[in-house]
Amino acid sequence: MISAITRSLSSNALTAMATNTNSQMISETTLKAIGRPGAILIDNKISDDTKKYAAAKEFLYQMTCLLVFGFLIVPIFKHGTFKLAKKFIGKKYPEINQFKSASEYLDYHKIATKKMQNRLATLSKDHSENKFTPELRQHLKTEEHPETYEWIKGAIETGSFAGSILGLAILAPQLSHATIHPTLRALGLEKKKEEKIDTKA
Repeated sequence: MISAITRSLSSNALTAMATNTNSQMISETTLKAIGRPGAILIDNKISDDTKKYAAAKEFLYQMTCLLVFGFLIVPIFKHGTFKLAKKFIGKKYPEINQFKSASEYLDYHKIATKKMQNRLATLSKDHSENKFTPELRQHLKTEEHPETYEWIKGAIETGSFAGSILGLAILAPQLSHATIHPTLRALGLEKKKEEKIDTKA
């Protein structure tokens, strides 16, 4: 049992997830979307109506954050950072030009960090080798520790981290403010405030 847990904690997949900004943020936001509304619903100190309202509001806010992250931060900042790096330092560091996109590099990095036996099995199983140049395929198949170009991963992670700060700290609150209350009203959890019109002269 202990050895199985140890193997799981030291696995390449878990290590990759723990060092990946996108995976961290998606996992954290998903857990918040489940845990925070759940904590509100089991709180016996507040009324049922308040529970439903507060839990729904929290869930909608976390889902807004998840959508902002998935549809804005990941495609724009992750891929955008890679393109900028390729454009501005591609001549000085030509190894980045071996990869067509951030996704292709990250696929290569994931395979390159596996042990030789697992690496060959992965390449054979899903034909991942067809994604890469002949030189990169040769590295993956023959070298015990192929070059992983960690500085490229660092650039991608930096872009994702900067995007997560901008998106979740600035855009998500603004977007949620515009969408959450209409959604709550549509669900019947919030009554629309009647505007008082002053008819006095």
